[in-house]
Amino acid sequence: MPGGRFVDLLGTPEAANRWLAERGLAPADAGVREMCATQLRSLREHVRSLFAARVAGVPALPAALSAVNDALSRAPTAALLYWDDRRGPYRAAPCPVNEILDRALAALAADAADLLTGPDAGRLNSCGAAPCNRFLLSRGRRHWCSVRCGDRARAARAYARRARSQAG
Repeated sequence: MPGGRFVDLLGTPEAANRWLAERGLAPADAGVREMCATQLRSLREHVRSLFAARVAGVPALPAALSAVNDALSRAPTAALLYWDDRRGPYRAAPCPVNEILDRALAALAADAADLLTGPDAGRLNSCGAAPCNRFLLSRGRRHWCSVRCGDRARAARAYARRARSQAG
């Protein structure tokens, strides 16, 4: 949120392609289209919904669970066996261009599922700085996803205290 403005790192196909490439989930020239970016944004919102349910201690929305499970089932988990005339047998995961997004969605969904079911799930917390919609793994007294969000929250508290003292 530079300058308090929301920046969507998946907001355009180009931005989504860059985000995936920076995380090793797609080649830089994958050519992400709007439909693919929309699928990534949709999965992100479903994962946020699951994180929020976990933090609040309430049941998850069935649609969010279905979306994550659908993404998890999109890509095969086992590397296939191939044979090279010179090197002999080897294993590799097939990844035709049309499967790049499916593999990325599956990897992102798997990371979210691992977090929600793993030993760190109890540390999952939402960022305490409005209007941030990110989540973090709490460590000690940390309540914000970034230094910027922490600074913004502290500034808002200081402003509220000054406004109260001037009003009273």
